[in-house]
Amino acid sequence: MESVSLIVGLGNPGAKYAQTRHNIGFQLVDLLAERWKVRWSGESRYSAQMARVDKNGKTVLLLKPQTFMNASGESVGPVSAFYKVPHIQLLVAVDDADLPLGEIRLRKSGSSGGHHGLESVESHLGTRDYPRLRLGIGRRGDGVREISGYVLAPFSAEDTPVLGKVLEKAFDQVECWLSDGIDKAMSQFNGMIK
Repeated sequence: MESVSLIVGLGNPGAKYAQTRHNIGFQLVDLLAERWKVRWSGESRYSAQMARVDKNGKTVLLLKPQTFMNASGESVGPVSAFYKVPHIQLLVAVDDADLPLGEIRLRKSGSSGGHHGLESVESHLGTRDYPRLRLGIGRRGDGVREISGYVLAPFSAEDTPVLGKVLEKAFDQVECWLSDGIDKAMSQFNGMIK
């Protein structure tokens, strides 16, 4: 089987969650699918929606687990195993409340940072050594540590233009990752949007 790249957006399924901060990973892979003109199809055996595209002569799979965030690895693990995706060719896009809205950070590996979706992916892959693209969503301004209500709320009207710029920059970073590798993608795109 040819070498395959897998780009995963983490989020929660259903219209109720579609525009929430926690679903920014879904929003990014939806943008990729739209720009690359590919359609999503339901893959019940993986509890996921998948799309497939050929980019630069390579097969790229897009994946949206439909397991809910905290069980994302139940989709990512089996898809990664079936398509024999090398961990360096797996990219997981995820929301990050520890980064301000407007900042993106691609890393080669790392900890989950307490993110339950990443914890599930790590558990099912058996490793932390895979690239992850953290998309900043910020935190509530009152210093409260419990953020489940915040991440499950929609972006505010004033955040929407910033969100659009974040997704544009992240789209460009993913394309750079695919064509030129992770080092160039990190050095060229990590940081705050301008």
